[in-house]
Amino acid sequence: MNNPQYRGRFAPSPTGPLHFGSLVTALASFLEARSQGGQWFIRVEDLDPLREPPEATGQILASLDAHGLLPDEPVRFQSRRHDAYQDAIERLLGNGYAYRCQCSRKELHANDGRHPHHCRSRKTIDDDRPYAIRFALEDEDSHWQDQLLGPQHQTVKAELDDPVILRKEGFYAYQLAVVVDDINQGITDVVRGSDLLDMTAQQQQIYRALGSCPPRWLHIPVILNEQGQKLSKQTHAPALNDEKPVSNLFRALVALGQNPPTHLATGSLESLLEWGRKNWQRGAIHLTSR
Repeated sequence: MNNPQYRGRFAPSPTGPLHFGSLVTALASFLEARSQGGQWFIRVEDLDPLREPPEATGQILASLDAHGLLPDEPVRFQSRRHDAYQDAIERLLGNGYAYRCQCSRKELHANDGRHPHHCRSRKTIDDDRPYAIRFALEDEDSHWQDQLLGPQHQTVKAELDDPVILRKEGFYAYQLAVVVDDINQGITDVVRGSDLLDMTAQQQQIYRALGSCPPRWLHIPVILNEQGQKLSKQTHAPALNDEKPVSNLFRALVALGQNPPTHLATGSLESLLEWGRKNWQRGAIHLTSR
């Protein structure tokens, strides 16, 4: 298959070094792009400095490099894209797709998720209270085709589900930044963990509000530890050993259901990635987490 228009990406958050679960997602997105003759990019989602150790970005990029997962363009950093996110917010506010919200979580909870200050319709805000900016969702029964999971359906409730796109602390939120950058980079296909599946319907509305079509989606099962928890910094997932890239990638191919021949486990990095490119089968991915 050759689809030079295919543009995919891997977008890690630098909250710690790369672990095996992230490697599986990176490899899946890389091979999905390479198997189609498409392009693949790396985008660092470094929007929350309070959760990002200063060394984490370098560690992640060094790990990806050690494992031969090399992008077709220079790495993009969201921390350098604030102007683009602010421009998008101004557009959404101007078009009625966003609003300023001063409600606290406690107030929202006490009001069954609805805004006691009627934020969506207010014309002014109280100067003495900080505010977030939220995207104004429309009621929608959203349907789309996931390239692994098949037909998907999510119900979105206006006001109750409205996501924050600019936090009260002044940080741009994932739900906005990921869409703005996917549009700007011309991303056609997104391969990511199924833990992000529930955000898809909301993101599709943001794409449309910004005048763009959503990409195709492929959500893969997340990797679990022995306690049945998603591998993450919060669950103390160990960092990858970058001195064993072939072993790590072989394990990742097995986790993705690709059934690599055993001799690749002791071969070269190049031969393993080339086998993965030629033999990639998205349909072989196990639909349950491992």
